[in-house]
Amino acid sequence: WWYRDLRRYGTVPHAGFGLGFERTVQYATGMANIRDVIPFPRTPNNADF
Repeated sequence: WWYRDLRRYGTVPHAGFGLGFERTVQYATGMANIRDVIPFPRTPNNADF
């Protein structure tokens, strides 16, 4: 594959760049802030709907 040939001498072996669910949703929805697309609150009692 061309990507593996490109990275053969330039980096350590890895499985990808790790886009993540939140970044994918942010890109798909066009939101400016990553905190607006996080599906679950990180602290208890922090979901104001």
